[in-house]
Amino acid sequence: MRPLAAVGTAATPQIQPIPGRDMVKNAAGGYVFDKTTWTKVEDFMILGSDGGTYYTGQDYAGASKLTQANVDVLMAAIAEDGPRVVELAATVATATPPRAPKPDYYLFALAAAAAARDAPTRAAVKTVFADVVRTTDHLAKFFGYWKNQAGKPTARGTAPVIGRAMRTTFGSWFNAGDAVHDVAFKAVKARQRSTPTGEAMALRDVIRIAHPKGRTFEHSTLIGWLAGNVDDNDARRVVPDIEHFLTAQEVTAPAEAIEVISNLRVPWEFLPSAVLADPGVWAALAGTVGLTALLRNLAKMTRIGTLNPFSYEVNDLVVKRLTSPQSVARARIHPMDVYLALRTYQSGVSRPDRRQPPRTWNPVPVISDALETMYDHAFAAVEPTGKRLLVAVDSSGSMAYSRVIVGGSDLGRAYDVANTVAVTLARIEPRVHVINVDTQMHPSRVTRRTNLRELTIWHPSGGGTDMALPFSWALQRSRPFDGIVVITDNETWAGRSHPVQALDQYRRSVNRDARAIVVSMTATGYSIVGNDTPGVLQVAGLDGSLPTLIAGFIKRGRR
Repeated sequence: MRPLAAVGTAATPQIQPIPGRDMVKNAAGGYVFDKTTWTKVEDFMILGSDGGTYYTGQDYAGASKLTQANVDVLMAAIAEDGPRVVELAATVATATPPRAPKPDYYLFALAAAAAARDAPTRAAVKTVFADVVRTTDHLAKFFGYWKNQAGKPTARGTAPVIGRAMRTTFGSWFNAGDAVHDVAFKAVKARQRSTPTGEAMALRDVIRIAHPKGRTFEHSTLIGWLAGNVDDNDARRVVPDIEHFLTAQEVTAPAEAIEVISNLRVPWEFLPSAVLADPGVWAALAGTVGLTALLRNLAKMTRIGTLNPFSYEVNDLVVKRLTSPQSVARARIHPMDVYLALRTYQSGVSRPDRRQPPRTWNPVPVISDALETMYDHAFAAVEPTGKRLLVAVDSSGSMAYSRVIVGGSDLGRAYDVANTVAVTLARIEPRVHVINVDTQMHPSRVTRRTNLRELTIWHPSGGGTDMALPFSWALQRSRPFDGIVVITDNETWAGRSHPVQALDQYRRSVNRDARAIVVSMTATGYSIVGNDTPGVLQVAGLDGSLPTLIAGFIKRGRR
């Protein structure tokens, strides 16, 4: 065949760019669309750059390469339009349900904007600061990132350089909310945290640098007490949270701590460290903390021995709370959030800070079983859209090697996690069809009744990657889907046409209003469908909001 006879825009092999379209080569050798600067920045804020892909490597070098590339894009975006970066960080940070599994990346972006010399950008940071930097832990991370970028080098590292704008910005954190309790509760229970570089950062240090003023007498009392300028007795008379904290801090034995927990229902953060290593104290807390807090502390309770195969009474209490349909419904915990908690707990290891040794525990079988039951109950609070969905899971070889890491816990292979998303959608939506795709279409084993335990022993079909197949498969069968969900690592290369071409043909021939959702397991900076294609949602990473995002997007229709 003559070379010109093979040139076309309707169907182009994925190892070649579409004529006339601006495309780049991905790590697998296929051509994809380079995402816009703003899409890349948003991906970074949501997903970060902790891990590479099968093609770029899972090691530290791969992560560092991705990090540097993403930071370069972020800095270019701040130079182009700093206030827009700040607005994007605020949108990601305050989304309900949450969009970002970890706050580190949007906090880094906000700190980079605060370090800019552009006055409008710094003013924008001040406006959203208290909404984005919500906890002491957030404040410590922001402070560390900001100091590294806006500080001055010293013999011991980097020292902060703070001007009037940043003093006002830090001051807004101590005056947030409608009442002093909104600040006092979070400030009292965590007065000191570590920056990303491991330096200790106390609220007292921030106060001495920023000199914030309280907007009410109660706020001024709280700030003065945190700075060490107001006596305990005076502070506890004015701020109830300080009274509860000091009462809890005065306990010297586990029995006293248990009494305070029962009477005041104080959070575990109010108690002295000496009693928090006691299994009995956590046994008392197991009945008072909120259901979300209980989920987050299951690993800790197991690690110190509160939960073990022979702690029958505490096990029964925790199991009862986790498996109560009424409690789960009231807490409105999404099934994906329960799944993340389950996989984290079952992993038996967490390492959120790579400078620290990993935390390990032996999962208690009855707790794991209870989390699976809780996962089932959580579906009762989720409303289906009633739309017709095709879910295509990338089952190529790379999906068996890519790992999904959340909070330092290995949730498993990307293929396992992708199938879990498919199962969750199948259980929520009554009109879902699931397929597996590599360079061919394969029937999926996913059904509404698929058990989470089954997924870990399934194996992908292997082979290359052609993410145009979901759209061409639906086209060949003239299936009028309202939404086509593709879960992939984006390293597509093997098809005879590009995904965007196959999507366009499907819309022309079958359903012009069909929406497409591409769920990316890694922040590679690539798009398989382009940024100017209407009716497409591109999702980076994994968090509990994913099914809700998909449902909301499909409900709105293409136009």
